[in-house]
Amino acid sequence: MLERFTDPIVEWAEEFGLLGLAVVSSTEAAFQPVPPDLMVIPMSIEAETNTGLIAIFLVATISSVFGSLGGYAIGIYGGRPLLDKFSSPKTSRKLEELTSRYGDAGIFIAALSPIPYKVLAWTAGAGRMDIKTFLFAGFLGRGIRFGLEVMIVGLWGDEFIQMLENPIFWVAAGILSIAIFIPISSWWNGLDKSIEHSS
Repeated sequence: MLERFTDPIVEWAEEFGLLGLAVVSSTEAAFQPVPPDLMVIPMSIEAETNTGLIAIFLVATISSVFGSLGGYAIGIYGGRPLLDKFSSPKTSRKLEELTSRYGDAGIFIAALSPIPYKVLAWTAGAGRMDIKTFLFAGFLGRGIRFGLEVMIVGLWGDEFIQMLENPIFWVAAGILSIAIFIPISSWWNGLDKSIEHSS
């Protein structure tokens, strides 16, 4: 179902190269649901030079963070009603607790994670978070996320694909994922519980 919406946008944006990536990356950070990763990864695979990879990384990162200013403004003017209408109440509560408890480190964690960046921007705007802190943590988190994608796929593409074809890789990845997921999931769910206990 979601592919019916994402595929046309990605196909349209791919025709414009880096400009299309900038549009998708910036608007995703403000209001639309198509993640720039859907363009960053294939563009990194097709990039022929390191300069091209650096350009993909910079465009995705910078446009995403600057686009989040639009999401921040939407959060300021939309406030709690916006979060309640367009995002999961649990996710909103957890993000609020995350930013309240950890400050700029919380923004960094959320920017690096699969959490929709626009929801983070809305939450930051609705809570009137310090804009400099928001931008700095966003640059750091988005930079690491897109940087890893570009580096792994762009620089080690062939080796990475070979690893994906090795059954041992999937066994090791599965064990590692479980070892990481359990404590992270417990910590993430605990953010919501802490709010319920304090209320």
